[in-house]
Amino acid sequence: MPKSSSSDTPAPTYSGAQKSISVLGASGSVGDSALDIITGSPERYRVDALTANRNVSKLAKAAIASKARFAVVADESCYGALKDALAGHDIEVGAGQSAVEDAASRPADIVIGAIVGAAGICPTLAALKAGNQVALANKEALVCAGDLVMAEAKRLGKPILPVDSEHSAVFQVYERDNASEILEVVLTASGGPFRTWDKEAIANASIIEALNHPNFSMGNKITIDSASMMNKGLELIEAHHLYGLPSEQLSVVVHPQQIIHGMVAYSDGSLLAQLGAPDMRIPVAHCLAWPHRAPADTDRISLIDIGKFTFEAPDYERFPCMQLARNALEVGGSLPNILNAANEIAVASFLAGGMSFGGIAVLVEKVMAEFLRRGEVCAANDVADVLALDKAARDVASQLLRAES
Repeated sequence: MPKSSSSDTPAPTYSGAQKSISVLGASGSVGDSALDIITGSPERYRVDALTANRNVSKLAKAAIASKARFAVVADESCYGALKDALAGHDIEVGAGQSAVEDAASRPADIVIGAIVGAAGICPTLAALKAGNQVALANKEALVCAGDLVMAEAKRLGKPILPVDSEHSAVFQVYERDNASEILEVVLTASGGPFRTWDKEAIANASIIEALNHPNFSMGNKITIDSASMMNKGLELIEAHHLYGLPSEQLSVVVHPQQIIHGMVAYSDGSLLAQLGAPDMRIPVAHCLAWPHRAPADTDRISLIDIGKFTFEAPDYERFPCMQLARNALEVGGSLPNILNAANEIAVASFLAGGMSFGGIAVLVEKVMAEFLRRGEVCAANDVADVLALDKAARDVASQLLRAES
């Protein structure tokens, strides 16, 4: 992506306070983007804690390079390897889920929640309960436990800062003083690798084809969700919690160039949009500097070089996962949690060669139908309820897989 020309005049010297940042999920793509921004502006940011699931080598290198104070690996069996890798460095080491939550709870100006999957729910809540500002990339925290997370954020009196490019875009053009005049929030989607494929071809797509995202380099699970457009369905559920809007005021438009990331329509006819290169460092930089803005070595766009934007309506028939997510949003209660758990099992099975790409939506729909049949979709009272239902939904999905194998 070409960068716009910049002035030769040097930026003014920064003399403000240095922010302390903790990154939960530091070994993933969002973690990479965050650390790039943080280490590129050491006068503005310093690292307190970093966590990773089990990538000891990458975590240790990042902790040393960023001069982190605390490094945690979620997999307890990796504790010895991390301790050895950080021997001789003044960095505290921890392991296990409780240590991840300790990292989230340490005083920090911003905690970036970038853990993939339902494993990010408890650390997100731990960060909020400790009084920390949360910048959230973990979809599942809102999809599975949105009511609980938003209640903690309200108690804290600090907004959740969205790291997803789409929600960051909406956040930047969402006029809170004029919230009653908002008609619609619009999320954009690239359409993924199967935007122009027919339904049968999509259902039979290979793992390699599904992992071939046209714009972003992400982890496998997130990339598969993008290919199925489940990610956009999950983002609709997130938007419901972040902005308090019902399903009928949330929409998706396919925008292959991925330059416009989100829009807000107002009652006076205005449609406000945020534009930026498909570069995750941009929403990360926005979160880190919020409520201000700060220079960052991120990709810039040239509208002249881009030339034109195109838009398409989403196809819920070719991409049934998106429709299943909208159904879960409309039913409410714990159905989004069930949807998410079933999807995680289905995606893992697809990546392991255990089912077709089309089978992902089929399994998710069956699991949702089973819990609706049982009448077990009431809202969770606490995080224990969330985790118990997450496990129950995974168990049902796994049982269905075994029955079909």
